[in-house]
Amino acid sequence: MEPITLTYEGADIEDAYAIGQMVTDQKVALGRVVKGHKVGLTSKAMRERTGATEPDYGTIFDNWFVDEGSQVSMSTLNTPLVEIELSFVLGSDLGGPTVNAVDVIRATEFILPSVEVVDSRFSKRGLPGVVDSISDAASCGFIIVGGNPVALGEVDIRHVGGALYKNGVIEESGTAAAVMGNPINSVAWLARKLHEFGVHMEAGHTVLSGSFIRAHPIQAGDTFVADFGPLGQISFGMIE
Repeated sequence: MEPITLTYEGADIEDAYAIGQMVTDQKVALGRVVKGHKVGLTSKAMRERTGATEPDYGTIFDNWFVDEGSQVSMSTLNTPLVEIELSFVLGSDLGGPTVNAVDVIRATEFILPSVEVVDSRFSKRGLPGVVDSISDAASCGFIIVGGNPVALGEVDIRHVGGALYKNGVIEESGTAAAVMGNPINSVAWLARKLHEFGVHMEAGHTVLSGSFIRAHPIQAGDTFVADFGPLGQISFGMIE
């Protein structure tokens, strides 16, 4: 569809969230299950690329999780890009206007290495900012999580590194510190932001904390490996 910012002049973040929530309500009414939330545009490089001045955020549904090692059809996507990041799996509810890093640490059961394929449902790029992406569930396409859960106390999360390989060639590497200085800060920001709209994250939810590399394009025939060192690898491929 046409971007919201080109269709409705003056649409703001509150409008974007209302649209995203309306879509969420419709999906749930049709049988989808909310499985978590995501925060994106957490790195300076991605905000500069999109013209955004703050992160974006959206809802994650049950059918957006893809098994590691899958072959995913390009026909199910629009303009996909791949990112690597860390997921926080919550052991208790998290929300409120004063959530801080300590609250996030206490609420997190474990973290997982993750791949996110971001994908917009829009036919073209809209105006700079986050209105279009928030309306579109923060441009989430699908998610793959690794099978090596790690407690926050077992690692210094800021120093967790990852490298993305496409067709056997390294595309980019980075560390989790690129995500707002610490991915824990990203999750705390998300909890406070969602509270403004009456939403909180629940025990069992998966929270994507934001990529620590740039988003890279995907084509049919590509194979990808995300290598997180001690946290393991995630692989998948794209077909027609």
